[in-house]
Amino acid sequence: MPHKLTAQASRVAVAAGSFYPGSVANLSRTVSGLLASARSGERPGLSAIIVPHAGYVYSGSVAARAFARVPNAKNRFHRCVIVGPSHFVAFNGIAAPSHISFATPLGELPVDVDAVQALVSEARVVINDAAHEQDHAIEVELPFLQAIFGTVPIVPLLFGLTSARAVAAAIAEVWNDKTLLVVSSDLSHYEDYEAARHRDRRTAEAIEDFDERAIGPADACGHLGIRGALIEAGRRGLAIQRIALCNSGDTAGDKHSVVGYGAWDFA
Repeated sequence: MPHKLTAQASRVAVAAGSFYPGSVANLSRTVSGLLASARSGERPGLSAIIVPHAGYVYSGSVAARAFARVPNAKNRFHRCVIVGPSHFVAFNGIAAPSHISFATPLGELPVDVDAVQALVSEARVVINDAAHEQDHAIEVELPFLQAIFGTVPIVPLLFGLTSARAVAAAIAEVWNDKTLLVVSSDLSHYEDYEAARHRDRRTAEAIEDFDERAIGPADACGHLGIRGALIEAGRRGLAIQRIALCNSGDTAGDKHSVVGYGAWDFA
C-alpha cells in the first residue's frame, strides 16, 4: 500500500553555476535576456510546452521561446507539472520528491504536496528523493518559471523504467485548466550535425503527427515524457505547434557531436 508522504526540507539547487549562472544577478539577467530575445508572442489557450534541459548557453534560447509563449501566466495557471527523465538513478516507475520546495538562486518554488500525495495514493508515482537529488531535468526549467510566475506550486516528476501509458496516466491526474504542463527533454545525442538534423526532423514530424510510438530513446532522452504528453493531449483533442528546432551545433557547440533541442506548445 502506498505510504503517506512525509514532507522534507527544500531540494537544493545542484545545476547552478554549471547549467545556468549561479549568482542571483547573473541568473536573473540571463533569463530576462533570453525571454526578451525570444519574441515568441503569447499563444492563447496554451496549456503545455515541451522544452530542452541542457545548459543555457546551448539550449536556453530554445526553452525561452516556449516559456515566452505562456499567456498571462500568473492569472491563468495556479500550478505547474514538470515531467522529465532521470539521468543518474535507475528505478522502476515515476518518482516524486518528499521535499516541500525546490530551490534556485532566485528563491524557492513550493511543491504541491497534496497533489504529490494524491499521486502516491493512486499508485501513480513513488517517493524517491535519490532520483531527484542530482538531476537537472527539472531544475533547469525552474528559473524560467520564476521569471514568468514569480512563484507557483510545482509537481516535479522524474520517470525511470516505465511506460508512456503510465506517464500519461500520471499527467492526466494533475493536469487541469489551471495547470501548466512542462515536458523536459532534449532530442538526439552525440551524432554529427547532419545526422542529428535528420533524426530530429523525423522526431519533430512524429511529435506533430501525435505518432508517439515512432519516438524512442535514441530520439529523445525524455521520450517517455513526450509520448505521455502526446497520448493525453491527443485524448483531449489539443493541437501542437512547433516553436523551435535546432542543435548545439547551431548555438554554442561544434558540429562533430551535437545534441538536439526542440520546443513545442499545446493548445
